[in-house]
Amino acid sequence: MDRNRVLVAAADQFLHVPYPLHGSIPATGDWVWLGMNASAEPVIASVLPRYSELSRKRAFAASSDLQVLGANIDIVGVVVPVDRPLTHNRIERTLVAAWDSGATPLVIVTKADLANIADDVVGQVMLQAAGVDVVTTSAEQHDGLEELSGRLPAGSTLVLLGPSGAGKSTLINALVGYQAQDTGDVRTGDGKGRHTTTARELVPLPGGAVLMDTPGVRGFELFDAEGGMGEMFGDLEEFMEACRFSDCAHDREPGCAVQAALDDGTLDNRRWANYLKLQRELAALTRRHDAAAHRAYQREWHQKVVAAGKSQRSAERYGYEKSVEREGKSRKSGRK
Repeated sequence: MDRNRVLVAAADQFLHVPYPLHGSIPATGDWVWLGMNASAEPVIASVLPRYSELSRKRAFAASSDLQVLGANIDIVGVVVPVDRPLTHNRIERTLVAAWDSGATPLVIVTKADLANIADDVVGQVMLQAAGVDVVTTSAEQHDGLEELSGRLPAGSTLVLLGPSGAGKSTLINALVGYQAQDTGDVRTGDGKGRHTTTARELVPLPGGAVLMDTPGVRGFELFDAEGGMGEMFGDLEEFMEACRFSDCAHDREPGCAVQAALDDGTLDNRRWANYLKLQRELAALTRRHDAAAHRAYQREWHQKVVAAGKSQRSAERYGYEKSVEREGKSRKSGRK
């Protein structure tokens, strides 16, 4: 899929069709019904219901719109490279979105051959992503590829999600066995890479699974991810339920189980701060989205009022003109 047309895999051929003018907009991974337009050209007639959807808030500060990154996904591979500092907050944020998508999250550690701290990174990730399986890979050395492929049954779809330069394209090439994706160098100063993948696409794997590659994601703002928050931060909710007061704000209230866990080190301060940050982000998005919907409603109502006013004024003007016309005819008939 690119910005102008959609590549559709039909039964016996690939088709480039335009975006539909009406109805739902398809995302990578969607199943669609195809039809014909007046010129006998193939078009998307409708998008079939999705069983999973990976989404985020569109990457504009003032936006409250949803952006669907992929549909009908079975496994979300959160790619974590070891050749750069581990960003715990980003991993948690991405795992929240992965859980919320309806797919199964899987952490994929890449470039394990490039750093002697790979074991430490894997250990930290396993602690942070409790309940999520972690696979360590080295595409250059072909380590971990068999284990990763074994988690992809025939007919399943895996999406790779991670920053640019994380090794997604190199991993894809190693999995498919040929140069399916371009790869780029990574800056040694900050570990950042350039975007070698510019559009989302599906890549068939030898075992019958399908891999969905996405461009590197710099930021990942959540969109209505309460379900994912519950999966990722379920331990925090257990602390909250243990508070003395049901309406505890978890600040200075007596009997606060959250503050007690922070004091004795059971709960990590960084993890708690990130949880609060994500909750504030979701709450702000909800307020913004509701405000946008309210403004749209006000605009629609105003347009109806204006239209009704115009209709009433038109009717009054028409009636006035008719009365003047009748009065003029009456005067003429009287002079006769």
